[in-house]
Amino acid sequence: MQEYDIAIIGGGPAGLAAAIAARENGIENILVIERENQLGGILNQCIHNGFGLHTFKEELTGPEYAERFISKLKELNIPYKLNTMVLDLSKDKIITAVNDKDGVIEIKAKAVILAMGCRERPRGAINIPGNRCSGIYTAGTAQKFVNVKGELPGREIVILGSGDIGLIMARRMTLEGCKVKAVVELMPYSSGLNRNIVQCLHDYNIPLKLSHTVVNIKGKERLEGVIIAKVDENRKPIEGTEEYIDCDTLLLSVGLIPENELSKNAGVTLSDVTNGPIVNESMQTNLEGIFACGNVLHVHDLVDYVTLESYTAGKNAAKFVKGEKVSKDSLEVIAEEGVSYVVPKFINPLNIEDYIDIKFRVRKPCSNHFISVYFDDIREICVRKKILTPGEMEVVKVKKELFLKHSDCSKITVKVEGD
Repeated sequence: MQEYDIAIIGGGPAGLAAAIAARENGIENILVIERENQLGGILNQCIHNGFGLHTFKEELTGPEYAERFISKLKELNIPYKLNTMVLDLSKDKIITAVNDKDGVIEIKAKAVILAMGCRERPRGAINIPGNRCSGIYTAGTAQKFVNVKGELPGREIVILGSGDIGLIMARRMTLEGCKVKAVVELMPYSSGLNRNIVQCLHDYNIPLKLSHTVVNIKGKERLEGVIIAKVDENRKPIEGTEEYIDCDTLLLSVGLIPENELSKNAGVTLSDVTNGPIVNESMQTNLEGIFACGNVLHVHDLVDYVTLESYTAGKNAAKFVKGEKVSKDSLEVIAEEGVSYVVPKFINPLNIEDYIDIKFRVRKPCSNHFISVYFDDIREICVRKKILTPGEMEVVKVKKELFLKHSDCSKITVKVEGD
């Protein structure tokens, strides 16, 4: 059995940042485990720009952003295993993995950082009726075909779902000479970043059909077209609103799911809302010594936020290994009135250095509302936001002095409130 101080499952942006932070905080014996044949994760196929504005104060492509961290990892001589699939993780922090060089291996770590990322919801998860013909892909699969393999999945495109990958692929397919006939969204609002709606759809005159969905798929061997329809407030198709669109390709951008099969096997408690682990201010799960960060924890809209969160996980995993633990008595953070979830779910004020970022998403779009943070029944933070939308993650900074001020506080509540 191989033994390490910290083992990190996943070599994408979260795993890389966590490994670097752990090394910079004094841990030498680290291993990064990656199932693909290269480090960098999903960033390797994201060749568009827009990455790094927060972290590096400049605009980078996905591969450029990843390369900054890969270079740093190699500079620090942090070991990693590629083409290695983790099969199991126990609550005792024993990892079972396999690759074609070592065969089946067992790795015991003093601390484990979960950084497995997320996956796309496939057609089977949304139950679209119709034939099972070729020409139906998730948006991420199409992105890999075009950006990595140099292959076009089709020429006449309909995109179901307005997540960021779908919006970006609408622009990408247009730039490759394809015709994107429509982006169809079930909800009355887009689930992507507003800047992507503008830069990927409006700038290319691609129609966005809100409160619509695909109700049937036509085609025997290859997709020939889709039927879309308007939906009511209960998201049910409205009879008589059907519209047929000729296309040879349907791309699905209908949500991302954190990769938490390993977490479940280990006994990590997962959130019913995010499907990711419930963590405290140190990014530690309910299992002592097992931490989580990045899209395995909750789906992020900006990789810069993944980096910041993963630095926190790596730093605190290092503290755990060095025995610098503080008592586990924590305040619960509660999402109420328009807030769908909060990360972290628990906060121990003794573990906060200067401030802590509480991240959350709102349930539905609203304008000119307040983000409010209550310590018990006392509102201590009130920030007016011109626009709030579920497609964009919100972050509110809570300074340590507020925790000291309310030393007898029993809970913290985050709300969205009107005038």
